[in-house]
Amino acid sequence: MIELSHINKEGRARMVDVSIKDDTHREAVASGSIFMKPETLAIIKEGKIKKGDVLSVAQVAGIMGAKKTSELIPMCHNIFLSGSDISFSLNEKIGAIYIEAKIKCVGKTGVEMEALTAVTIAALTIYDMCKAIDKDMYITDIKLLEKSGGKSGHYKRTS
Repeated sequence: MIELSHINKEGRARMVDVSIKDDTHREAVASGSIFMKPETLAIIKEGKIKKGDVLSVAQVAGIMGAKKTSELIPMCHNIFLSGSDISFSLNEKIGAIYIEAKIKCVGKTGVEMEALTAVTIAALTIYDMCKAIDKDMYITDIKLLEKSGGKSGHYKRTS
């Protein structure tokens, strides 16, 4: 039987005690996509969204989201992030923005949740800034691509 580390003896949620773990360099990469009308993506690329530079704002929002993860997800630990970067790839033909977040720290617990949160917040920011012209946008495929550091070692998505 698998024992879940976030469940106490009474079967209720708890925050895992990481105090005895060693500090290690940890890194996580997550990705996701937001799909929209190709015309909407063209307007983003041209910088004609009235709320401002969509990708610049989404990048800052994603970084802020990574920093606030422990405030949003109850069992996440506060983590001192040593690096955070968000990148975007545009596919104008199908109207998609591919988002990737890379988060780093030196600590006792990983940064997977921070990377996933960064992607999610960046995508939501794009949606928020463009919803006036395209309510059909949708966010999809948010996933962990890779993580390193800690007891469980290196993980890389194969599918």
